Amino acid sequence: MGELGVAVVIEDDDDVRNLLGAVLQQAGFEVHSAATGRDGVDVARQHRVNVITLDVGLPDIDGFEVLRRIRQFSDAYVVMLTGRDEELDTITALQGGADDYITKPFRPRELRARIQAMMRRPRQGPSEEAEPPVLRTGGAGGTGTIRRGKVLQHNGLALDTETRTVALRGMPVGLTRSEFDLLQELLKGNGAVRTRADLVRVVRGEFYGEDTYISEADERAVEVHIGNLRRKLREDPANPRWLVTVRGVGYRLAPKQAE
Repeated sequence: MGELGVAVVIEDDDDVRNLLGAVLQQAGFEVHSAATGRDGVDVARQHRVNVITLDVGLPDIDGFEVLRRIRQFSDAYVVMLTGRDEELDTITALQGGADDYITKPFRPRELRARIQAMMRRPRQGPSEEAEPPVLRTGGAGGTGTIRRGKVLQHNGLALDTETRTVALRGMPVGLTRSEFDLLQELLKGNGAVRTRADLVRVVRGEFYGEDTYISEADERAVEVHIGNLRRKLREDPANPRWLVTVRGVGYRLAPKQAE
């Protein structure tokens, strides 16, 4: 097995498949490839996969259906690739469980940096045994977010920054890496407004510095992630408990509410 684990490339174009394989091998993965969607699902099922690059336009079944099938048995990080720059594709991919979405032609350095950023943020780690002391963040009039050591709590929601788990009133909530990172950023902000560009940088990691151009597609992807978060948290748009839209700017954490 490679230093970073196993990667699977599902791509029908020989040149692109070879390029992706080379990029991932250089990054430290053991790479397996498939030229069709069905073969890709089989290959992913045969290995303990860490990362999958998945082409949308496959010759048998499309990448969205491949993603749906893979998500039935694997929580590997999935990066979708497509030659079409269409908003609907981005929304469909992210709502289907993809962690990232890149339009061809892509820059190998950017792909590698995005994957490395994902690998540095594992979905889940070991749970804590002891309950740390309680610290309250924010002053009077603030959101009243509670920090229990490495656990952020707000309006019945608990986010553990160490185990990267989220629970709502004691019930676990399954989030993607990007959804978790965005929620953590808003909880840590304690009511401060985070622009869409700020949140793009949270999702992309250090590859997107302060001077990096933020595209409309990047900001739209953040909106999709926030929409997915609201759906999973069963947020009431008329009375939000966690995520408030600041029109034309971005998002902030909702005020503390009485339980």
